[in-house]
Amino acid sequence: MEMHGFLAPETETEARQRYEAVGPAAQTVVKETARAMAFDADEYDQRVTGEVVETARDALFASLLEVRTGTREEYEEWLADRDREVSEEGSQSVGHVAWHDALGETVVAATYENERRAAVATLRRQAFGRVYRDLVAQ
Repeated sequence: MEMHGFLAPETETEARQRYEAVGPAAQTVVKETARAMAFDADEYDQRVTGEVVETARDALFASLLEVRTGTREEYEEWLADRDREVSEEGSQSVGHVAWHDALGETVVAATYENERRAAVATLRRQAFGRVYRDLVAQ
């Protein structure tokens, strides 16, 4: 089993705090990206909206989520010791699983065969959408 990322909030309050903490970084990334694209002041004001920065914050938060990857057997062994609601995408017959333990309550998982990096990236977006989006919007 391997670990990817480091963001694993244990409470709703911690999730909100971590989400808020990535806000300034998201704003900097958007600003520097716009600068690299040679936006002048007018174009920047027109194109870089609050929604753009919020999308960057969502993506940054999701990209930092802690994800475990391993064989189906490693996943099932890990899951056996925990009482969690499970949201799993993919096929039971696929040999590998990527999963995120969200708030110690919900496991968001996705199966994969060969493309671990793609599975991790997809799983992070799914975890954000299913667990964190509504939580941090409050």
